[in-house]
Amino acid sequence: MELKNIHNVYFIGIGGIGMSALARYFKFIGKNVAGYDKTPTHLTDELKAEGINIHFEDNVALIALPYLNKENTLVVVTPAVPKDHLEWNYFLQNEFVVKKRAEVLGIITKGTFCFAVAGTHGKTTTSSILGHILYESGVDVTAFLGGIVENYDSNLIGSGKTVTVAEADEFDRSFLHLHPDIACVTSMDADHLDIYGDTASIEASFREFADKVEDKNHLFKTNGLPIEGVTVGVGTGAFSAVNVRIENGWYVFDAQTPSEVIKDIRFGLPGRHNLTNAMLALAMAKTYGVAGGDIAKALESFKGVRRRFSYQIKKPGLVYIDDYAHHPTEIDAVYQAVTELYPNEKVLAIFQPHLFSRTRDFADGFAKSLSQFENIVLLDIYPARELPIEGVTSQWLLDKIENDNKRLVSKADLLQVVKLTDATVVVTIGAGDIGEMVPDIKKVVDEKV
Repeated sequence: MELKNIHNVYFIGIGGIGMSALARYFKFIGKNVAGYDKTPTHLTDELKAEGINIHFEDNVALIALPYLNKENTLVVVTPAVPKDHLEWNYFLQNEFVVKKRAEVLGIITKGTFCFAVAGTHGKTTTSSILGHILYESGVDVTAFLGGIVENYDSNLIGSGKTVTVAEADEFDRSFLHLHPDIACVTSMDADHLDIYGDTASIEASFREFADKVEDKNHLFKTNGLPIEGVTVGVGTGAFSAVNVRIENGWYVFDAQTPSEVIKDIRFGLPGRHNLTNAMLALAMAKTYGVAGGDIAKALESFKGVRRRFSYQIKKPGLVYIDDYAHHPTEIDAVYQAVTELYPNEKVLAIFQPHLFSRTRDFADGFAKSLSQFENIVLLDIYPARELPIEGVTSQWLLDKIENDNKRLVSKADLLQVVKLTDATVVVTIGAGDIGEMVPDIKKVVDEKV
């Protein structure tokens, strides 16, 4: 089935961050779009407001008639949907064209000049920065993103037809469906061991992705990764941030590239990991041909990604930050940024573990990362697509944390805990439904002044 012959696109799991970007894209190019998701969220509310029909009950009878015509309907499914899903099985049994999100992204980007951003951490921020640079510089681009970019209040940037930016997701080996012309790998830490089994299998999959880029001068990587490519970093590599300083909460730095030094770039996202993300985006844009001055201008105007070190409150003596971190390395990055910016403040970190398998596989890493914070509150594990694993609980994780100021709290009691804390910096961390609680937490923190 060619995209031009598709009139209707039906999404099973439309509320997912990557799925919703595709839904917005198809709606934008004039297709009929509808879908199912398990629960309403802020994102499904936004999609409905944009004219997309969504229901929340797994019931074939709720699917509108146009989407039951298999001749011109594409069904897109997320890997998170269980195998016994009634709607999914209906479409399979009736021989509809059913594709995974990654396959559809591969089809869309195949006929374009494709930038692909891979890595176990930093994909969303790096691809969002890159999409913003290209769009602001006048490139005919569409960027499909795994987060809501503050500048655009969307996970889709642009409406270009010749250049695409895509997050190359390693989950379920999805990134192997892409056809990158320029790519980067931000990191290759162990993750998704429920899919891969071990670190060696993850690294092999990343190498297979990297091999898709024929010209290794168009493949960028951070220092120390076991793949061939151009090294990018802070104080290291062919593209390097040097002379880094902090001025009024901004990073100011010079970007050393093989062809020039771009002086006094201003960048507003905290944390050394975000400087690296910015340099990766800079390296890819510069290699494509964007002028250094245009890159610097775009980096200064980039406002960040929702739930990536996202300031909810930023007042003298009171700060609330929300972050999507769900891996020990990401929590370390949050801690580094918080302590660099607020070295003398009392910090409360609230963490919701994501997936029983990930909590089991990285329990010692989570405990070590969380122990760094002065005060820690744990919520119960967010299961997402998984069933409980015996013995793997937040209490089990809490017992591993070497810190006296720690406690396990139910979601129902969390607001009261936040209300009573004397911390001047509050940080919420996690990839589960803690993101849905942010507005309520913000309200409670705001009332503390």
